[in-house]
Amino acid sequence: MTKPPADRATAALPGRPCSIAAALHVLGEKWALLAVRELFYGNHRFDRIARNTGAPRDRLTARLRALEEAGVVERRPYNEHPPRFEYHLTEAGRDLAPLTQALLAWGDRWLSPEPPVVLRHHPAGRPDHPDHPLDAAWTCRTCGSEVCNPDITLEIRSPGWERQGPQQQR
Repeated sequence: MTKPPADRATAALPGRPCSIAAALHVLGEKWALLAVRELFYGNHRFDRIARNTGAPRDRLTARLRALEEAGVVERRPYNEHPPRFEYHLTEAGRDLAPLTQALLAWGDRWLSPEPPVVLRHHPAGRPDHPDHPLDAAWTCRTCGSEVCNPDITLEIRSPGWERQGPQQQR
């Protein structure tokens, strides 16, 4: 999938030009993220997605259409008569894995007395890599070290903006 021009993604959004705002414009409604969760869990048919999210069918239809228009999901036919489609994540959708993992970890830590779902790493039955829960972390691709929030600095690249907000006219 090709990326849209940088100005198109954030031009119509109010406030600071920001990729978080652009992402939330596509994904910021709970039914959208819950549909993505179900696709990660391997549920591709509308009825299963609707049942497992609890979304009203009309809202889920609208969210799936918006996710398709944004290039996050694609519809694939699985039946000709009557026409029926499954939903699958695109490359852009699969790139949401760290986001869903972060939301899961945060919810487990701060909202759930006992995690309702545990992500596991390595296939069962491999003695060289025993199955264990996945604990995701940020890692620097350049040096390989784990990244903590105090180690991060902010570089503002949007013209006319600084950390505190719009630059003051001088």
